[in-house]
Amino acid sequence: MKRSLAMLGLLFSVRAGAEARPILYDPVSLNIGVNCQWQSRCMVQQHRAMKRALNYVARERPPQWRVQLCNRNARRAGNRVDWIGFDHCIGNRALKPVRRMRR
Repeated sequence: MKRSLAMLGLLFSVRAGAEARPILYDPVSLNIGVNCQWQSRCMVQQHRAMKRALNYVARERPPQWRVQLCNRNARRAGNRVDWIGFDHCIGNRALKPVRRMRR
């Protein structure tokens, strides 16, 4: 019994140490924080949308053109991505590939 409690305590302490990592070293959370101007409700919504979008991409394996199109559509400025916009875009079946114009 004591051994299992010690293992459980060790598990929680390791997990708590992983979550205590400074946000400066987590580029995704830093990006979301800047996009949301550090408002906690917005950051939670962005994290949920990111998880949904990444799970959808892993599960459904959409074509590369769709991922690129949604990245372009969800881009705010530079490399910052609005995950809610990406999540809405990636599952949209009405999207068609963009035709390139011949020169």
